[in-house]
Amino acid sequence: MAELIVVGSGTGIPSLRRASPCRALTSDGTTILVDSGPGSLRKMLEAEITSLAMDLLLYTHIHPDHVADLVPLLFACKYADPPRQMDLPCIEGTGFLCYYEQLKRLYGPWIEAPTYRLSVEEMSNQPPLYRNTTITCKPMAHIPESVAYRIKFEDGKSVVVSGDTDYNSKPVELAVRTDLLVLECSFPEGKKVEGHLTPSLAGKIATESRSKRLLLTPLDPCVINLTWENSVTEPIKVKSPSPLI
Repeated sequence: MAELIVVGSGTGIPSLRRASPCRALTSDGTTILVDSGPGSLRKMLEAEITSLAMDLLLYTHIHPDHVADLVPLLFACKYADPPRQMDLPCIEGTGFLCYYEQLKRLYGPWIEAPTYRLSVEEMSNQPPLYRNTTITCKPMAHIPESVAYRIKFEDGKSVVVSGDTDYNSKPVELAVRTDLLVLECSFPEGKKVEGHLTPSLAGKIATESRSKRLLLTPLDPCVINLTWENSVTEPIKVKSPSPLI
């Protein structure tokens, strides 16, 4: 049974309670990490996930609140005792490879992978098969590099995870009849910002796609209900088909 672990449910605004966006999907011994914003590595340890345990990295876009812990993650893989040995594939949307090449020029040998193979690839039109999953993606309405992923498991169950996006047809198409739809909810009703969703727009995408469940994360502090904020801390584990909080 697949399990979604919400490692970071916050935004780019610093918080003592919440890390920036980071989600981990585990199934049959495979761990897929979607985004790693600031604070992700520490929160991963609380969920008993180490930098050496990652099997696949997926990134939704290159804004710092979604990708800032990539460099610390690669640094940890190199300098752990013992260092990482397993190959680490990293798959993203168009434009990410250019971003990664700039990171290599900046950090040089500090993020090189001498003990394992790090492969950074952009998604193609042919959905990649990774172990027990099939992964597809579509561009989102945020910045040119933004994508969302649909991860389908061997048993036919699927999870769709989006980064930041505005309302449009692409997340609806990607999430048709998915078992779990994970959408951002960065701004409350009445404070809509271009390139982001409000609760009602996220609900509209879930309704139009006929998704079975909707999980809103990351959440803006103004959106979070006070009871939720005081009673639930990260990491949050969601097992399908159990109902969501």
